Amino acid sequence: MTDKNKKRILAEKQVLTTGEAAELCRVSQQTIIRCFDSGRLTGFRVPGSRFRRIPRSELIRFMRVNEIPVDLLDDDQVRVLVVDDDPSIVRIIEEMLGHEERFKVRTASTGYDAGMMTREFRPNIILLDYMLPDVNGNIVCERIKSDPDLADTRIIIISGVVRQEEIDGLLKAGADAFIPKPFQVEELIQKIDELILA
Repeated sequence: MTDKNKKRILAEKQVLTTGEAAELCRVSQQTIIRCFDSGRLTGFRVPGSRFRRIPRSELIRFMRVNEIPVDLLDDDQVRVLVVDDDPSIVRIIEEMLGHEERFKVRTASTGYDAGMMTREFRPNIILLDYMLPDVNGNIVCERIKSDPDLADTRIIIISGVVRQEEIDGLLKAGADAFIPKPFQVEELIQKIDELILA
């Protein structure tokens, strides 16, 4: 079982052990135990034992209060981060994906903002313009793919000014797919679906 599938199974449980809660919060089990014992994280003890159990709803509350991403526990939507400095492209993609409830969309217009938003939002998919005001797509791809916490994030490059050697460089840097501008709405959604299911 992959780590991603294991976390998905954990996320569906209604009552979690301290070890499972620690895994979802990305902290040590001892940290969760300390929070439980101090009352910052509530739950119950298994009768006749020292084992602690934490209800899913309480874990979500605790994660939100402590600004821990609740992406795995919160919903089943596909989180899409659109990174482009062209407001018209951003608006088109937002409207296009907004028609489907299964997508949750956030946007960024620079590489710096993309990095901050990726940490906070934990997107499943990043739709990335190749040429941003502060950095090019290769750098963004390399930074995301080199981070173990973000390595599962899929990246689709969307650009109208890229030569084949540049496309090859982007794929080598960690991009999962390339779509040229102008693009068809159906083509983009199909590519998102392919990468999510891969």
